[in-house]
Amino acid sequence: MRKSFFRWPGICVALILLSGAVGCGSKSEKYSTYSFDYFDTVSVITGYADSQEQFDDIAESIFSELSEYHKLFTIYDRFEKMENLSTVNELKDGTHRVVTVDPRIIDMLLYAKDMYKKTDETVNVAMGSVLSVWHDYRTEGTENPSEAKLPTVGELTEAAKHTDINHMIIDEEACTVTLTDPDMTLDVGAIAKGYAVEMVARFLEEKGVTGYLLNVGGNVRTIGGKPNGEKWLVGIENPKEESEESYLAYLELSGESLVTSGSYQRYYVVDGKRYHHIIDPETLMPSEDYVSVSVVCKNSADGDALSTALFCMGLEEGMALVESLTDTEALWMLDDGTCYESSGFGKYKSETKK
Repeated sequence: MRKSFFRWPGICVALILLSGAVGCGSKSEKYSTYSFDYFDTVSVITGYADSQEQFDDIAESIFSELSEYHKLFTIYDRFEKMENLSTVNELKDGTHRVVTVDPRIIDMLLYAKDMYKKTDETVNVAMGSVLSVWHDYRTEGTENPSEAKLPTVGELTEAAKHTDINHMIIDEEACTVTLTDPDMTLDVGAIAKGYAVEMVARFLEEKGVTGYLLNVGGNVRTIGGKPNGEKWLVGIENPKEESEESYLAYLELSGESLVTSGSYQRYYVVDGKRYHHIIDPETLMPSEDYVSVSVVCKNSADGDALSTALFCMGLEEGMALVESLTDTEALWMLDDGTCYESSGFGKYKSETKK
C-alpha cells in the first residue's frame, strides 16, 4: 500500500506535512525523520517542535512503540524471550500449542474478528494458508521472472479448507491464543500496520502530543493540525503513470487517517499479466475490479482493513458498506481510470495543489 506525496529518495511515501507539536509556540519549526526498520516498509514521522531535541525525543518514543508492534505482529521472525504471531503459527509435534501472548496481540486479534464480521467475512486473518501459497509463488516469480507461474486451483482450494477463523481460540483472561486446525496460519497483513499506527497515535494523544503526522508504508494518521489551525494537505497518488495528473485528489485532514490499497505496487508478472497481492477470499485470486481504493476515517486500523475489504467487493456492495459507517469515506479507481466517491468524500477535498 502506498499513497500520497512527500517523497524520500527512491521511495514514494506520503504527503505535504505542515503542523504543530506539544507546547508549540511561535518559534516552532517543522522536523522530519524516517526509518526502514518496521513492517518491512519506510516509516516517516513529521511534526513541528520548539527544538530539534524536543522532536527527537517524541520521534524516539514513536519508533520505540512501532518496534514493539512490529515484533509482536510479524509472522516471519521470532525474537528472544517473546511470543508473537510467528510463534502462534508454529507447529510442535504436528499441532499448534497454546501460546501465552502480550495483551496487545489479544486486542488486535479480537479487533480482527470484529472486522471479519463487519466486512462480511472479507477481511480474514485466518487466510494465512492461502496467502502463503501466493507469497511463495510471487517471491519465486519476482526473483526468477522467466520461471514465474500461478498457483494451481488445487493448491488454493486445499489451502482454503484451513481458513475458518473460528479455529482461532482466544482466552482473554489467560491471555492465550491457539489454532485448533494444524494446517491453519494467521496473516494479519490487512490489519497490522494500520492497527499499530492507530495505537501509536493514541499513545501520543494520551501524552498530549498534537500536530504530528505518521506514515507507515502509506498508512497515514494525522494528529492535530498546524499551529495556526490549518489542516494537513495530503495527496492520493494516481496509479496511472501515463496520466498528466499525479494525484487523484488532495485532501485536508486533521485527526483523520488515510489508507489506500492498490494493485500497482506488490505484484509479479506471469505470461505478460500482473498478479497483485490482494486476494479475494471467494475466488482465491487477486481481485480485478479496481486499481486503488482509498479510505478516509478516524481510525487507521479501520482504514487499513476497510481498504482491503472494499478492494474485494463490488462497487455497489462496497459503497453500501461505506455509507453505513460513521465518519468513513472512500474513493475507488477502476482500471479504465474512472473514479467513484462516497457521498461525503468531497468534504475532505481541497483545490490546493503542491
